[in-house]
Amino acid sequence: MKRIVFMGTPDFSVPILQALIDSEYEVVLVVTQPDRPKGRKKILTPPPIKVEALNNQIPVFQPEKLKNDYQEILSYKPDLIVTAAYGQILPNELLTAPEFGCINVHASLLPELRGGAPIHYAILQGKKETGITIMYMVEKLDAGDILTQQTVMITDNDHVGSMHDKLSTVGSELLIETLPQLFARTITPVKQDNSQVTFASNIKREQERIDWNRSNEDLYNQVRGLHPWPVAFTTYQEKPMKIWWAEVDNTNYDGEPGEIVRVDEQAFVVVCGNKLGLRITEIQPAGKKRMTVTDYLRGAPDRIKLGTKMGGLN
Repeated sequence: MKRIVFMGTPDFSVPILQALIDSEYEVVLVVTQPDRPKGRKKILTPPPIKVEALNNQIPVFQPEKLKNDYQEILSYKPDLIVTAAYGQILPNELLTAPEFGCINVHASLLPELRGGAPIHYAILQGKKETGITIMYMVEKLDAGDILTQQTVMITDNDHVGSMHDKLSTVGSELLIETLPQLFARTITPVKQDNSQVTFASNIKREQERIDWNRSNEDLYNQVRGLHPWPVAFTTYQEKPMKIWWAEVDNTNYDGEPGEIVRVDEQAFVVVCGNKLGLRITEIQPAGKKRMTVTDYLRGAPDRIKLGTKMGGLN
């Protein structure tokens, strides 16, 4: 029975680990990031993959810096190391130790969208498809030879959360399909085309702020490309407001970008740079919880005023 060390951290990794546990292979160790403080009370919280591993009686190793602390992994003598959203670069000593190498389950069609936020960028860029790539790992980020790939379509209503779940499921299935060929050495790895490389680095705060001078399609992609985390935001009456969900409104409006030109019981419409609208349906005002616009306006319909503007400097 082939011995596998699995390395992952967030929810995305959990179905992939579970597929390995349910397979004919033996997961001898799970490696994940250290427990981190979470929430306002800073409660020390284990990564989701640690919880899954312990529930299945699998040993867990949590090095702070893998490049200086990897001997524990080598002691398990893995035939293969599998990673999925682990969050650290593997040192060469690990990459070369297993007989069948180290492979990664990555949530894009490489060489597009190398990096830590490929699902976000696929939607932010308005792509109609993305996918899963399983490839050999090298010391350079997401640059190894490709073993297998599978395309996953992105619908107009998809967001980061829905695509996360779809891609995690496809990743777990594709990995289990790939492993028998890998162990039989019947796959011919394909080098990535460096001329086609793009990157998906972690989302920065400035990428979350809405610029109402952009088109309504771009801003719709921004809202869903940051939903449900970290969430797009704007300002209204000099206070920040998160925009949890919106819809495209392709009506032509005379207002200026950022101007509120329509308010009803379910939503309000903001003019975008192309003079078309973005219909806002779910928000989080400063100091309040996430809510529908209906709830926000209930009892105080003048909270959102026609002719006022969003997006001024806070």
